[in-house]
Amino acid sequence: MTSTRERRRGWTVVHGGKAPPPGEVVGPQERLSWPRTVGLGGQHVIAMFGATFVFPVLMGLNPNIAILMSGVATALFLLMTHGRIPSYLGSSASFVGGVAAIRAQGGDSAAVTGAIVVAGLVLLLVGVVVHLVGARVVSRLLPPAVTGAVVMLIGFNLAGVASTVYWPQDQWAALVTMVVVIAAAVLLPGFWGRIGVLIGLVAGFAFSLLLDATTGPITAPDANGDVGTRMRVDLSGVGSADWVGLPPATQTGPDGMEIAGWHWPTFSFAFALLVLPSVIALIAENAGHVKAVEGMTGERLDPYLGRALAADGAGTTLAGLVGGSPTTTYAENIGVMAATRVYSTAAYWVAAAVAVLLGFCPKFGALIVAVPGGVLGGLTVVLYGMVGLLGAAIWIRNGVDLAHAANLVPLSAGLIIGIGGASLSVGGFELSGIALGTIVVLVGYHALHALLPAARRPSGDRDGGPLG
Repeated sequence: MTSTRERRRGWTVVHGGKAPPPGEVVGPQERLSWPRTVGLGGQHVIAMFGATFVFPVLMGLNPNIAILMSGVATALFLLMTHGRIPSYLGSSASFVGGVAAIRAQGGDSAAVTGAIVVAGLVLLLVGVVVHLVGARVVSRLLPPAVTGAVVMLIGFNLAGVASTVYWPQDQWAALVTMVVVIAAAVLLPGFWGRIGVLIGLVAGFAFSLLLDATTGPITAPDANGDVGTRMRVDLSGVGSADWVGLPPATQTGPDGMEIAGWHWPTFSFAFALLVLPSVIALIAENAGHVKAVEGMTGERLDPYLGRALAADGAGTTLAGLVGGSPTTTYAENIGVMAATRVYSTAAYWVAAAVAVLLGFCPKFGALIVAVPGGVLGGLTVVLYGMVGLLGAAIWIRNGVDLAHAANLVPLSAGLIIGIGGASLSVGGFELSGIALGTIVVLVGYHALHALLPAARRPSGDRDGGPLG
């Protein structure tokens, strides 16, 4: 029997502290024994690990800070949702395209994190609105047809980055990494399949070391396209880094670019617009996460969607203020919960604590930064493609009628503009790529649906009708 003292801590010990029997689950406010809970927390860290530090590196941000702030953001999320929604907040992939656009226009890391802070504040405000007026406002403003298209163009807009920036740095390491990720994710059972990205990264790193030892330096372009001769793996920074301490002010990434450490953001309206479409992706990801947990636990969580959005917004804002990367809920951790049938938020508190500890290990961060550009090439072709196809999954799951012109035409136009990088200059201000594509999708969809008589609108949509 659970003691009164145990109940006051917030989690009720169930199933005698052991793994749940067939057909049973461990709810968010329940837990197993502490040794088992710590073990599950470790699984959650491993599950989120690969993507959480890859995306900051791709954005030119410090992976140590990203890992640390992901732990802080997860703890904040658990507090703001009153422990009802188990979730790990890892680094978001949705911002990579917008950040690349900022850097292409001359923005530095401070400008990048300033834009991330603005996006976080917008998401926080959206969460407050949803909490006050109800979850239905999300489906009306951002129906599945729109969110699917925006998520798709965010992922596929990055195809050029994967194929022209990272892949050419070492095509064979990229190929091996890609093959291992695909094979691990598809062929390995259970938990091992869910950490396919991490397995592929380790395999690619080892393969690069092997090539350095057997074939010597490689002559290939770097991230800027400048061809030179270099070793694939440079571990000099790992040896000189401290075991315990704050992340260093700056580091040199695998592509030769500088990775900023702790810093204060600077703000630009133009740069903020480039990442605001990513907020739509975060809304979709959080809503999907809440629905997934609701389906697995049987608890009604719609009243907590606003809190979840606000918590993710607060985590993204806080991370950006200190030079970290934006956060989002992680499907990898949903997989761990589905496999174990343990939805205890106690395990997520453990995962958050472990992430914070890793964040204060500069040697760990230096090892991450040493990941070769070719390995990142193999990872990105899979990860960016998965982000893009997630948009298609949103369409399929919600029965979006793409045979109807009111859906097909604006979505098609927005996708080509966003993926192709088309631009529109208005005075001295330029909209392009993801930002312009998102505007075309959002405005075009709602305008056409508002102009059509109700009888002629797509019957298969589940968005509750257009705005207006």
